[in-house]
This record gives sequence, structure tokens and C-alpha cells, in this order.
Amino acid sequence: MSGGVPHRHGGTARTGRAGRLLRGPRPEAVPLLVGRACALVGALDIAAGVFPRFRHSRMHAIAEVLPGALGPFAAALSLSTGVLLLLLAHGLKRGKRRAWRAAVALLPAGAVAQFTYRHSVVGVLISLALLAPLLRHRDQFDALPDPRSRWRALANFVLMSAGSLLLGLVVVSVHGDRMLGDPSLADRITHVVYGLFGFEGPVDYRGTTSWTVAFSLGALGLLTAVTTVYLAFRPEHPAAQLTEEDEARLRALLDKHGGRDSLGHFALRRDKAVVFSPSGKAAVTYRVVSGVMLASGDPIGDVEAWPGAIERFMDEARAHSWTPAVMGCSETGGEVWTRETGLDALELGDEAVVDVKDFSLAGRAMRNVRQMVKRIERAGYETRVRRVRDLGEAELERIRSAADDWRGTDTERGFSMALGRVGDPDDGDCLIATAHKQDDHPGPHGDLKAVLHFVPWGTDGASLDLMRRDRSADPGMNELLIVAALQAAPKFGVARVSLNFAMFRSALARGEKIGAGPVLRAWRGLLVFLSRWFQIESLYKFNAKFQPRWEPRFVVYRASADLPRIGFAAMQAEGFVNLALPLPRVLRRRRTAGRRPCAHRTATERGVRAA
Repeated sequence: MSGGVPHRHGGTARTGRAGRLLRGPRPEAVPLLVGRACALVGALDIAAGVFPRFRHSRMHAIAEVLPGALGPFAAALSLSTGVLLLLLAHGLKRGKRRAWRAAVALLPAGAVAQFTYRHSVVGVLISLALLAPLLRHRDQFDALPDPRSRWRALANFVLMSAGSLLLGLVVVSVHGDRMLGDPSLADRITHVVYGLFGFEGPVDYRGTTSWTVAFSLGALGLLTAVTTVYLAFRPEHPAAQLTEEDEARLRALLDKHGGRDSLGHFALRRDKAVVFSPSGKAAVTYRVVSGVMLASGDPIGDVEAWPGAIERFMDEARAHSWTPAVMGCSETGGEVWTRETGLDALELGDEAVVDVKDFSLAGRAMRNVRQMVKRIERAGYETRVRRVRDLGEAELERIRSAADDWRGTDTERGFSMALGRVGDPDDGDCLIATAHKQDDHPGPHGDLKAVLHFVPWGTDGASLDLMRRDRSADPGMNELLIVAALQAAPKFGVARVSLNFAMFRSALARGEKIGAGPVLRAWRGLLVFLSRWFQIESLYKFNAKFQPRWEPRFVVYRASADLPRIGFAAMQAEGFVNLALPLPRVLRRRRTAGRRPCAHRTATERGVRAA
């Protein structure tokens, strides 16, 4: 089934550079085992600290000698140690140097506490047993830190506070047999909140249980505060951005080789980083999302120099223990990536490309588009297609403002097939198609009703970036402007236009034909169901109206087990999943008002160049 069969290139035995890059950065066995051991010990520590009956279960002997189970402060230290070990486990599995340092500092402290408070030799041995492989294999924990910003401290505070509140509620509630009276849920939540700040709440217990609960809640609150302060005041290592020098070098490569890939100009997004080949004749742009080093499109520059840029990309991924992946590369790009790295390629969908000389509204196949365009023109709409350099700053500002207001959601979208800005002085070759209609009561943007933005594809092509329209305008604005752009293309020297990307187009097309098997029909049915949220089928049908030729696009990945993680990272990059706390809308506008705006283009109106 097209769109779902991995394409493998070459054998498994490789030498030279390909041998070094085979499969990309894969965590070693020791970091994986140590990380899992830390996660297990952390989970058991939390269980020992939270559930009093756990101490009388069959696991009592193990729980009593775990790092953190220390005398009268057993519950509090078990919780804090367990949470810390769980936080470190993921970094240890990825071979992160800072996670290794933290674990090396934490485990001896636990061992000393075991011996000092409990005189437990077994507890010391367990700590040292986990510490031994960390020290012996310290050379395998050399991965550099991930890109970060100050916003992570705020995210940590929100997540840790929520987790501490839930875990604290469990701590308060599991001691029900020692609880005085029958406090309500509100009283228990109040007790947790007070306890996180180190104060006594309205819930009381018999015996020493009050102290146990108080120490546990205080430890959770202190842990939240300490981790947040650490993230807020540590030296900032911001997420990589495209510098002006990098952008100038990329533009020089695009001037020479930009006609090969319709997505080449999107490499100039300023929220991407870049690695160049040793010769400087090729480059790969990327962004790191949730530990995935996500490249998009083909490498930029001379095809002969691609292997050098790919090697630099893989070296960077290995140095940080990032998962390498490529979204939306062409068939040629997929072949080079898989040949040079040993990675696999999976067909993701098809790009719709219209050859301008073959485009016409005549004929039965174009009847629906033709009728829609004629109807809209009769309603009084007119179109204009111009280069960005030919528009005045006042009109460009009006277009930017309209595109922002018509976005439809607060979440910015776009990454692999979006430039992320409109009307930048450096993008003078971009095309803007606009629809206008005079109204008796014009809105804030005057007669402007819809906007299409195209980026250059070499010297004779254009690639659709965004599609926005006024919600009050008549239906069919996107069709009207695409037709206008295709008809005006020859006077701009444009011979080919790349429209939207249709995910799993082959599966959708073949699944609706007579003779399609049950598996293909079921797969198509799932895609149609998912189209309610991700516009899969609607984009395919929208593209098909213009009778394009279809160019396959691929995702390149290391192992099948990485695909869910890569897919989630791609959805984050494209803006479909937003785990970060966004800036207020006013602040976002201020940040993007300068010469080098970084606002992401949305996919709501785009006829979207979908991820």
C-alpha cells in the first residue's frame, strides 16, 4: 500500500562514513539499563513513601533498604528521592552528562543516609550497586544538553505543582484509618496546599502520622521550589536560531541550487538551526523538539555535498543524544539520507505540483473550479498578484495584520512547509495574491478579503506558503486566488507552482476505487475519520481540483519504535500540539514587529501545507 510501506536502501554491512552513521545515535545498553533502574527505584521509593501498607507487603524488605527510606523522615525522603530519580531516568537513558552528574551526587547521599540513620548495610550496597555502572561507564554519559529557555522553569513549576498536588492528595488520603473525623475533599485539598508551603492544614491524624504527612508534603513543595529556581537561574542555553550570517549563506546556496526542491526556501525559517557541510556547499536545517532533531525537506545546496552536511547533522544528533528524523524529503533526498546513514524512509504523502503551461480552466475536469471562480467574480471580487518588493510598506502592514487576524486560532502552526513571515524585505521575490471587494461597510482591513503567499522555488517556480481569508467573505476565495496566481504566473517567469501537501494521498485515492481490499478500505476509513481534526481528506480533494501531478514525500527515521515519538514531535513543531505556555498575544505581536519576525504561519486557513 503506497503511503505505508517502508523503503529500505542498501544492505546492513557498511564501511567508512556510512558505517559510522549507521542507524544514527542510538543510546548504549548501559545508559538504558541504568535509566530504567533509576526509574524503578524511584517508583518504589514513591510507593514506600506514599502508601503505608506498602511497608507491610512482601516488598517490605526491598522498600526498607531503598535510597530515601531513612528513619523518621522515611516518607518525605522516599518521595523526594523517588521523584528526583524519576526525573533523572530519562536523561540517563539518553546518556545525558548532567543527569549522570546529578545521579552520581544523589546516590552516595542516599547511601550515607542509609548507614547514618538506619545502619543498613544492604541499603548502602543497593545505592553503590546503582552507582557502580554509572562510574564505570561514565564515558557513555557524554551527551550535551538540549536547547532550552527560561520558559522551561515556568513549565516545570506548573507541572510539578500539579503533580505535587495530586500526589499530596494521595498522601493525605491513604492514611484514612488514622484520620480524625471525616474531612471533606475541599479540606484535604486545603491541607495539601498548606502542607506544600510548610504550614499545618485542617486535617489531623492520630499518633505520628501528622508528622509523616507534614514532612511528605513539605518535601514535595521544597522539591517543586528548588527545581523551579534551578531552571530559572541556571545559565541560559537558548534554542538555536538562524543567524543573519547563516541566512545569508543559505540564500547563496538557494540562488545556485534552489530550483531542485520546492521546500528549499522554507529552510529560511528563523526558528531553525543549520549545519553546513565541511565545504560549505550544502546544509541541513532543523529544529529540536522533545529530543527529536527534526529536519525538513531535502538538504540545501549541491547534491554532491549533501553527504557532508548529513554527516554533520548526524554528528550533532549523536553529541546531544537526539533522535534524528527528516520530514517531507523528496525521493532523491530519501535515497541519499538512507544511503548515507542506514536510516529508513516511509512514504508520507504527496505534494501537488501544477505545471503552468498545462493549466487551463477549460474542460469537464475543471468545471467546478471554473463555475466557482465565475460566480465569485460576478459577485464583485477582483484579484491582484504582485511581488513583495512591488508593494508599499503600508499595504504590506495591512496584509500582515489581516493574515494575523484571520488566523483562526491562537496557536501558530507550520514548520516544514511554512516560512513563518510575510512581507520581509529580504523576501522580495515572494508572490502575494490578494482578493478585494468594495463594501458599503468595510472592515478593519478595508476591501482586502483574502491573501495567498508564495515563496520562490528556484528562478522559475513558486511554492504555496499560506492561505488566509476573511470569514465573512464568500466561499471559494482560495480557489479564486490559486487560479489568479496560476494565470498570472507566466508574466513573473513562473513555470511551476507547488500547492499543498496531501498526507497519505495514495491510500485515500486507491481506497475509494473499485476493487480496493478490506485492509486498504479500513486504512482509508481511519484517515477519513482523522480528517475531522487534521484536514487529511479535505486537503487531498482541494488539491485534486487543479489537476496537479503528484510528487511523493517521505519521512526518514531510525527505527519503527521511534515513529510515534517523531510523529508527536512533528505535531508539536507544526503547532497541532502545544505543550508550552504561549506568550500573550500582545507580546507576540511586539516580538514579531521587527525586521526579523519569527511568527509561525498557521495551518487553519492555508489549504494547509500540512505536516
